[in-house]
Amino acid sequence: MPASLSSRTWLWLFVLVLGAGLLLGLGSWGVVESSEARYAEIGREMLVSHDWLHPRLLGIQHFHKPPLTYWLTAAGLALAGPTATGARLLSVLAVLAQVVLVYGLGRLLFSGNGRHALAAAVVYGTLPVVLISALNVTTDAYLMTLELAAAYGVLRYLHGGGWRWFYLFWVGLGLAFLTKGPVGAVLPLMVAVSFYFRQSRPRLPFTWHHALGLGLLLLIGVSWYIYLVVENRELMRYFLWNQTAERFANAGAFKRAKPWWFYLVLVPVGSLPWVVALLVQLVRTRWAEVPRQWRNVLIFWVVVPLGFFSLAQSKLLLYLLPIFPGIALLTVYYLGRLTDAALYRWYVAMSSVLGLLLAGLCMLPALSVALALPVEISPLTPLWPAAGTVALVLQQVLWDEVRVAPRLLVLTVIFALTLLITAKPLLRQNQLASGGTRPVAEWLRARHLDQGLVLVYDEMLPSLAFELHKLPITLRHDNDDLKRETQFERTNDWQKVLVDMNDPAQDAYLKSLLAQHPVLLVRGELEDYRAWMLPYFPQQEHLGPWTIYYGGWK
Repeated sequence: MPASLSSRTWLWLFVLVLGAGLLLGLGSWGVVESSEARYAEIGREMLVSHDWLHPRLLGIQHFHKPPLTYWLTAAGLALAGPTATGARLLSVLAVLAQVVLVYGLGRLLFSGNGRHALAAAVVYGTLPVVLISALNVTTDAYLMTLELAAAYGVLRYLHGGGWRWFYLFWVGLGLAFLTKGPVGAVLPLMVAVSFYFRQSRPRLPFTWHHALGLGLLLLIGVSWYIYLVVENRELMRYFLWNQTAERFANAGAFKRAKPWWFYLVLVPVGSLPWVVALLVQLVRTRWAEVPRQWRNVLIFWVVVPLGFFSLAQSKLLLYLLPIFPGIALLTVYYLGRLTDAALYRWYVAMSSVLGLLLAGLCMLPALSVALALPVEISPLTPLWPAAGTVALVLQQVLWDEVRVAPRLLVLTVIFALTLLITAKPLLRQNQLASGGTRPVAEWLRARHLDQGLVLVYDEMLPSLAFELHKLPITLRHDNDDLKRETQFERTNDWQKVLVDMNDPAQDAYLKSLLAQHPVLLVRGELEDYRAWMLPYFPQQEHLGPWTIYYGGWK
């Protein structure tokens, strides 16, 4: 990297390159069940209804999360249209903002060293878990951005940056609460604790700014909850017990129970290839040689949050995003202690491993046939990893940069961009296998079958609603996932979009729907005891796991 360019210039160049890699083909595959499809569809319904305080999923109120993610999703849909690109757009921008914030945190922790801060931003931006979060519509990408903003604000304030950074902390914390509740405080509070823990730093006095900051937190983060609880007191228990205590402590509440060691496996996978170098250097470096500041980063930014989230019964990889900025910063600190000779050995090892991985990606079509993998891979797909392999070779042959660190960073940027560009056509080619229903929606539109009623048997398919821009009618038999919070509905209109087939009182309504020549979508085949419905659907089509019954609509 030419010395004539500042670290900030290189940062923005990296953000532009990473942004291009993320945005290219962003909408080439449809929204995926179940989480992404839920957020996308709730955002779409919110945009259509203009009811910004009562999120609805398939026409029924859905209070699993506070509304900020839905608002942002709706904003993306308003900007880019009701498409997968629109749904994912602001999630990508949120991740790019995270890269900038990690750079800012690096400037503070590395005492203004821009090169180290830039390295931390690049490491963070090339972690697989971060790239995954950018390509999915969930609360986690937005929550991570707000937690980082709050963490940067409080750390900048504690380093003497002034009150505006203190208020950034409280506003970021309030918005994090409005995104996912109290869990949004984990990283910012750990950052504040690590600043003081066993470090000789004077405590700052309590002032009216602290009271005003707390007021901002309550106004921004709790006002939506208060509004709804005033509207319906039953929501108090629902928020505190069902969506907070049970989500943390009840293994079966949301069917996301995982063993305690789940994150101990996924964290290294989500932070490859950097985690290998970090773990090796952690073992090789004597604890007494590590400054207290970096011990605290390891303890409070990584170990404590990892332990906290591991105790929770409900586990998903993206829940653990708050520990990865600490991993990126620690990686740069530990590798920064090495000599160029030692760093060069890491460069050679990572070049070899990443090159082999790209070579393996080039062989995907042959491997899928040899291993009988249930995936579809176009013969042209390997062109992207082949181009990445060529780029790696050219980087080593033509780039005469003497310093090893820039070469190591560029190596991983090339690899990350290649993965991004290769993954998107694979997702497009395997939408039905990966939980998307865009091919079903396209099939219905091509035959104008989307213009009539669409019934979905015993499945919740917000992805289909999102793709069709209309609500299908769900026929519930025995799928527990279709149990909804209908106790908060003020009328029984929800029964028009969620039909209980076990309720004799709804038989007449069901038969009236069938008389309108609808389309019926079933995973697999319709059970034998539902064969009485088949005369309404003289034709059928199979698409992946789905059977489409139809025959009367033109």
